[in-house]
Amino acid sequence: MEVIVSDSAQESARLAADAISALYRDEPAAVLGVATGSSPVEVYAELGRRVETGELTMAGGQAFMLDEYVGLPADHPQRYRNVIDRDFSARVDLPADRVHGPDGMASDVVAACAAYEDQIRAAGGVDLQILGIGTDGHIAFNEPGSSLASRTRIKTLTPQTRADNARFFDDDVDAVPRHCLTQGVGTIMDAKHIVLLANGKAKAEAVHHVVEGPVTAMWPGSVLQFHPHVTVFVDHAAASRLQLASYYVQTAQDKPDWQGF
Repeated sequence: MEVIVSDSAQESARLAADAISALYRDEPAAVLGVATGSSPVEVYAELGRRVETGELTMAGGQAFMLDEYVGLPADHPQRYRNVIDRDFSARVDLPADRVHGPDGMASDVVAACAAYEDQIRAAGGVDLQILGIGTDGHIAFNEPGSSLASRTRIKTLTPQTRADNARFFDDDVDAVPRHCLTQGVGTIMDAKHIVLLANGKAKAEAVHHVVEGPVTAMWPGSVLQFHPHVTVFVDHAAASRLQLASYYVQTAQDKPDWQGF
């Protein structure tokens, strides 16, 4: 796990976009894993800028979403398909029909989740997965206590997650769905390269557990310590609980070719 402490969320986003740009230069048909939430928005904006200026093309690739709320109607602005269409697909040149997501309106949820796993495998797996981290350490919607070998499935959201996400629903926690479909921890761990972004003091405790804590289902993101290629981008506030924060800052300064690790 390589940890890069940046001066700002924008700098982290630029570095993450560098990794994605390098991937598509080497593999024009690469498969990207995309996440919702506030953490990756700056990354998508930077990718869009590069596509617009001709520095990057993603036209030959595919993308897979991490998760989706259950039961939100197709036109709901916070349905994750609509969020990804707005924040990611509309900015880049990857065809919209090559951006895939789990079906939160499926009548047979178990079958829909199994089909999504098959679709990811048929694409050759995810080359680079973008992740955020919840304040309780969840990755995707794998809440504390999730099996570290889990696959795509339905999950019940914790009160903490629903409270955190209420800001996207006019601060009305009752409007936040109680269930979601999510890639499992095991599904996420199959990605060849994982890029995790976290910014702000509210994420500091989770970042500490993910990077330096014991591996435990109570902090699901901690399993990333077992992955062979993880890059964590954090600002100084999110890094404030890291015991080795000063080393990570030095690493960022001394090793600008971190993409090759």
